[in-house]
Amino acid sequence: MIKEYKRIDLFGKMLFEKALILPPFRAPNPMHNEACFLHVREGRYKSFSENEFLQMHTRQSVLMKCGNYVGQMVSDNRTGQYQAVAVHFHPEVLRKIYGNDLPKFLVNQKKNTPRYNMALIEASIPVDKYVEDVLFYFDNPHLVNEELLCLKTKEIILLLMQTQNATHILQILENLFTERTVDFKTTIAAHIFSEISINELAQLTNLSLSSFKRRFKEIYQLPPQQYILGQRLAKAKDLLQVSDNSIQDIAFATGFKTIHHFSFKFKQRFGTSPSNYRLNFLGK
Repeated sequence: MIKEYKRIDLFGKMLFEKALILPPFRAPNPMHNEACFLHVREGRYKSFSENEFLQMHTRQSVLMKCGNYVGQMVSDNRTGQYQAVAVHFHPEVLRKIYGNDLPKFLVNQKKNTPRYNMALIEASIPVDKYVEDVLFYFDNPHLVNEELLCLKTKEIILLLMQTQNATHILQILENLFTERTVDFKTTIAAHIFSEISINELAQLTNLSLSSFKRRFKEIYQLPPQQYILGQRLAKAKDLLQVSDNSIQDIAFATGFKTIHHFSFKFKQRFGTSPSNYRLNFLGK
């Protein structure tokens, strides 16, 4: 549930965004001609791109270039809340901000897109201070003007280029608005053991649900639910043989949301519970 939401626009486009959420909360986040810097102030954020997964904890941030994403908000253990601030980048807005003095990464956008759509930014005092400044303007909107917003946009870009992950950040910035084509099978393989739904997989592949199901069956000869369940159970079976991890950890590692659901499906497929299967295998 969204408890509080505010935004500040610049030149008709969203620039700053502030959200206070009471999880559980998940949402698609398609960005086809924009990019985003997201800073987690409270809780955790899980971001799924076409073939990536990245998790941010409190005070960490992520830079996301244009592409398809699904976001999951996780509550803080102490407060039960999730809170984040985002800065959105639009090519037309950046051109207005910089005029004839565009940064090199915007002038010479790379044709060979990087392997990654996201870059993690570790917690730092300069980023914390920047976010506090942005929150001040949310609380004092009468102080906000175009000149100030332009300066704050330039400031966050300069900060990003000076972070510990600056090399990776620069690769993202140089391809900020260049969409990456990801093979269908690559997306499926990347997320087959993720806590992600069929609807969300369809969104990540940029297909409607019906088109996604047709394409999936053409490639794998099985409906998505049936194929993915089979792969998860097979992986779990292998882990029970070679891993010392708990049954619960194995269930979560293979994409099951609850141990009860995992145990039920495992017994349905293999005729025995996960714990009995492990004991019998070790006994042999």
